Parts: sequence; C-alpha cells; structure tokens
Amino acid sequence: MKKFQVTVNGNTYQVDVEELQGGQAPAAAAPVAAAPVAAAPVVATPAAPVAAAPATSGATGANKIDAPMQGKIFKVKAAVGDTVKAGDVIVVLEAMKMENEIVSSVAGTVASINVTEGQSVNAGDLIASIN
Repeated sequence: MKKFQVTVNGNTYQVDVEELQGGQAPAAAAPVAAAPVAAAPVVATPAAPVAAAPATSGATGANKIDAPMQGKIFKVKAAVGDTVKAGDVIVVLEAMKMENEIVSSVAGTVASINVTEGQSVNAGDLIASIN
C-alpha cells in the first residue's frame, strides 16, 4: 500500500492505494470492483443573520415576521411587549444544523410571538408580529 494526499475542491484527503505487481493484476485473480467512494464532506461557512421580510397583516401598522425556511425554533430572544429596533434578534432558527438569527426588519413593539422553543416551523410560518 502506498499513501497519497489528494485535494478535492479545497479539501485534503489521505488515501491508501495498493500497488500491483508489474502494473497489472495477476492473471488468476478475479477483477476487483472499485470500492464506493464517499462524497467529499461539505464545509459550511457560517451563515449571515437572516432577516425575514415583513408582510403587513390585516391590522394597520402590524408587521409579520415569517420563517424564511423550514427548521426548528432553537431560542426565542424577544417577548411580547418588548421594544425592538430594526436588526434586533427575535428568534434563533436551527436549519440544516446551523443557527440562523431571525431579526426584526422594523422598529416597534413586539405584539405577538407565535412560536415556542423546540417547535418545528415551515417556510412562511408566522413567527412574530411587530407594531
């Protein structure tokens, strides 16, 4: 066996390669199927905070904060009655093993928090509303 170092898409791997005699397999040996190769691991970069786009509800002056993607509510950072500024974190949403900060896109008072920690949400589900 010989060891080689291989770089694929910026990721470095060590591989063991069997050296055959004379560069060919012995005639009596049955052909060996290639072993399946595992996909190269994907190295994720930290995600930037995700701002959910507000959509006005039926009530005048109310802004909805919707889930931008499917995931699980990891942490609720705001409470009903809290005063928030644009960019303040409302909840932390865990999606694909990454924590995404869902921030307020407007300044105002939190009118409702519609999720709880540990709750699963789908893209577009109402997370909170701000007056």
